Amino acid sequence: MSEDNHQIVLAEIPQGKLAPEHFKSAVAARPTPGDGEVLLKVLYVSLDAANRAWMQGATYRSALTAGDVMAGGSLAEVVESRSPALAPGDLVFADTGWQTWAVAPARRLAKLPRMEPLTHLLSVYGVAGLTAYFGLLECGKPRPGETVVVSAAAGAVGSIVGQIAKIKGCRTVGIAGGAAKWALLTDELGFDAAVDYKAGDTRRALRAACPDGIDVYFDNVGGDIFEACLFNMANHGRIACCGAVSQYDGAAPRAGPRGVPGLIVTKRLVLTGFIVSDFDDKRQAALADLKSWVESGQLRVREDVLEGLESLPGALVGLLAGENIGKRMVKVA
Repeated sequence: MSEDNHQIVLAEIPQGKLAPEHFKSAVAARPTPGDGEVLLKVLYVSLDAANRAWMQGATYRSALTAGDVMAGGSLAEVVESRSPALAPGDLVFADTGWQTWAVAPARRLAKLPRMEPLTHLLSVYGVAGLTAYFGLLECGKPRPGETVVVSAAAGAVGSIVGQIAKIKGCRTVGIAGGAAKWALLTDELGFDAAVDYKAGDTRRALRAACPDGIDVYFDNVGGDIFEACLFNMANHGRIACCGAVSQYDGAAPRAGPRGVPGLIVTKRLVLTGFIVSDFDDKRQAALADLKSWVESGQLRVREDVLEGLESLPGALVGLLAGENIGKRMVKVA
């Protein structure tokens, strides 16, 4: 067993767009677990737009500072345990950061089932799938026959949101960038229509795709696309606010559109922000639904798996630029 712990450190907080040079490699000694702790071998690291938001300040977790091991969740294997709750060989999801080894308190971890492919534990049965499930069904509350629009629709969360909406009997419209993603949504994932935000006037394209308005909008991006959807909402529409990736990387966002409070009132809109842990008490029921849909073929899983710890900086930069289709992760071991 290697005594070295290879790490990726956030060398400096970016003032503009994130780039690979904002990170550096480091080597530390492999940590040793104390009482009640486990030693984890990192298998796959999850890449999420929120990784970039953590560099801007405190969110639902502490802000990152220069010199920190880059934060991130991972699928990891217990190698050594000093707790009766977990044994060597157990799989867990943990906030290990970008490194090959980590120590964590066993009480904060839950054993995961072994399955093939293991990557599904980070995608459809992980934070991405649960975020899609709860954000749409608990916050968006779609009803059969309604029109559901989702942004970043070819990404980890959006690709699942649209498919769940179809399973629930809704008309589904995805917003994504580029012809390849447009075709993926309609030809492979079963969306009824797609809007290419890179092709021109998104607000007009949405009006054409949703002539009766948008009943539920699942927002992953914020910014101009959020604004375009907002002005195309139907009366009594619901907006599930999941993320704002368009505002995470680069200069501070411009001021929002004027007249929004009046629009919310006149259309009687409901905007709900959430994080996946808000629904921990419903987790097992959600996983049971997701598993049944995957096994029946109603829900297709797209994953984007890269190789090697050293590829993490470029993988995150690429995710922020919209390179990925489906859930992006990096295989470390």
